[in-house]
Amino acid sequence: MNTLATLPGIRVRAENENHHLWNNHGTWFLHYTVHPTPFTKERIRRSLGTKDVLVARERRDAFFAQLASEAAKAAATAPARKAVAA
Repeated sequence: MNTLATLPGIRVRAENENHHLWNNHGTWFLHYTVHPTPFTKERIRRSLGTKDVLVARERRDAFFAQLASEAAKAAATAPARKAVAA
């Protein structure tokens, strides 16, 4: 779960290997919250398509790795902010 620790908005409990995982009648889901604006939040649940917790953990980690990769690309291509004197 190293990828989770590198994303600033992802909260992780090291003692819980199933963090962000939710078992719904035998099928594992990825469960997380996004904040599109400072005043709103949205809970996201996505099926991981497996009944095996080990596969679910791998898919969760892959999802967050992809998210971190996209965030790094966006940060690298974003125009630099100019310092504004008051």
